[in-house]
Amino acid sequence: MISTFFLQAAGGAGGGIMSFLPMILIVVVFYFFMIRPQMKKQKDHKKYIQELDVNSKVVTTAGIHGRIVEVSENTFLVDVGSGVRIRFDKSAISLDASRAVNTEVKKD
Repeated sequence: MISTFFLQAAGGAGGGIMSFLPMILIVVVFYFFMIRPQMKKQKDHKKYIQELDVNSKVVTTAGIHGRIVEVSENTFLVDVGSGVRIRFDKSAISLDASRAVNTEVKKD
């Protein structure tokens, strides 16, 4: 069955594999410009979350600033000021905003 497909593709006028070429190129471009960068960003976020430790300053995706007081398997206990502590899921930490806060501290 597959061999007859290739025979028809080779013998057909303008059909066969050449008709699939634009679709294949679209998939390749989509992978390199959309999927691969998103996977890299997720990997970087996971690595950054694993490196966070007690006393690290963080910013959540909701924009709450605080300092990590306790680290557990899936959550952080964050002191947001005046002794108020809130438990956040690790995925709620914003990678870009937290990096920006920590680099500002190092510049001072």
